[in-house]
Amino acid sequence: MTTLATTIEKIEARTPAHRDRAIDGLRALALLAVPTGHWLLGGFTLDAGGALHNASPLAAFGGFAPVSWVLQMLGIFFLVGGYASVLSYRRRTSTTAAWLRQRVVRLGRPVLGVTAVWAAAMPLLYVLGVPETTLRTGSTLVIQPLWFVGVYTVVTALTPYCVRAAHTMGAWAAAPLLVSVAAVDFLRYGPYADTMPSWLSMVNILPGWLFAYQLGVSWGEGRIGRRGARVLLIGGTLLFAALLVVFHYPASMVGVPGVARTNSHPPSLLVLALAAAQSGAAILLRDRIGRLLSRPALWAPVVVINLCAMTILCWHQTAMLAAAVPASFLGPVAGLTTSPDSLGWIVVRLSWMPLFATLLVLIGWYARRFDAPWQTGTRASKARRAAAGLLAAGFAVFALGLA
Repeated sequence: MTTLATTIEKIEARTPAHRDRAIDGLRALALLAVPTGHWLLGGFTLDAGGALHNASPLAAFGGFAPVSWVLQMLGIFFLVGGYASVLSYRRRTSTTAAWLRQRVVRLGRPVLGVTAVWAAAMPLLYVLGVPETTLRTGSTLVIQPLWFVGVYTVVTALTPYCVRAAHTMGAWAAAPLLVSVAAVDFLRYGPYADTMPSWLSMVNILPGWLFAYQLGVSWGEGRIGRRGARVLLIGGTLLFAALLVVFHYPASMVGVPGVARTNSHPPSLLVLALAAAQSGAAILLRDRIGRLLSRPALWAPVVVINLCAMTILCWHQTAMLAAAVPASFLGPVAGLTTSPDSLGWIVVRLSWMPLFATLLVLIGWYARRFDAPWQTGTRASKARRAAAGLLAAGFAVFALGLA
């Protein structure tokens, strides 16, 4: 107990007075929503050969979809990312290219680490008897959240342009992105849907995720205040309701196995409506969150979560698989390898989640080394980076079903 209290005191003492605790708190909340959502809404089925396949309780319980509205907090993550990026961009001491390169490298190291480790581990797992189907299921789950890093890198590269847009258009700088996504949704879901090419939905990827990031940049530049936040909250909520009730958008914010239409990949207008409402609420609650996190006992976990951000993002699916794959050798195990088609499964899955969290902590203890700067300048370090790159590329090819 004394050790915990001492740690909390140290974290509090090392926190600069100017630190915006509300921003870090919002980021931590959005981060925790990622593993919570994947662990709760992602299940498995076990085939006759003992292999795992992806499944979701949302396929059996449509009424469970509102849970995804709470757990889909990428809008908050991009909002906070835009806010923090513009502050960092202002403080840069070198060129824009150097600033961007530093941020990209910081994002890329953990991704390279997890994919390289999985590529090296899969042959061993196969030799130990893990079915190829299970390995494909696992690799798909591992690579699934990593798309975020690529998209986030692209929107980060657009920060200088977002700043200019915020200066020119103020709080309305994100409006053209909303209109763009609405236009694409009309084409792919409206009366001309049958004549539209299949790739059209991909057009929504950049404006769809840049929307909340641009809101964050405008917020960081002081162009969105409480009045604008209320407009975002009320307007986003009304648009969200209209899209569900009038235009019959799918209720789930995440993909459901077996359902062709999805809101998140790529983002639909429903995602932007939710992001607008969440962003408005976050801006309005900022001061309250900041006051709440002035308490050292609440602030310390936020610091730890933020320090482990990329570890959580990259390795949380591995933690779930570390429990499910061994369980698959035992046959049907409730909440792990049984079909997520009953309320009982949901209750049991909730009881497994502390184990997933414990496994993530244990894995993260070793995996965090990928977050730190890698040694450079020697032949051995260059060879290690080249090997990691090749392994990561091979894993991506396998996970995406290209081999």
